[in-house]
Amino acid sequence: MTTKKKNSQTFWQMIKFTLFSVSAGVIQAASFAVLNEWVRMPYWSAYLIALVLSVLWNFTFNRRYTFRSDCNVPRAMALVFLFYAVFTPLSTWWGDAMNRGGINEYAVLAFTMIVNFVGEYLYQKYVVYRKTIDTNDLAKKKKEAQ
Repeated sequence: MTTKKKNSQTFWQMIKFTLFSVSAGVIQAASFAVLNEWVRMPYWSAYLIALVLSVLWNFTFNRRYTFRSDCNVPRAMALVFLFYAVFTPLSTWWGDAMNRGGINEYAVLAFTMIVNFVGEYLYQKYVVYRKTIDTNDLAKKKKEAQ
């Protein structure tokens, strides 16, 4: 694969990842708002539930459309789980601490979502899907059409 083609592929992966992450972010922010404003859950529990919903959404679409991977789904989910086994306790801790320190919960959520976005893209590209990018039926059909 030429450098120009690889750069183009990476660019489009980043665009797709960004768009799916925005949609996951909407799911996370909306579910957080419902749990925070209407249900009146503490920050940490509303955050955890909203995070799980967004991760499930993001995983499904990024595996199929961004990285076009035919990877073993349980293995990929286990790797994503490992990422979140580290990220979730840390982000819950710092988010709760920032909120108790007087920072608005939505500002904390936005900051945490940005950190998650960057970390998750790098982790998924270079760990979860590293050897299986462009191996699913969508990628194969595109190669055949070229």
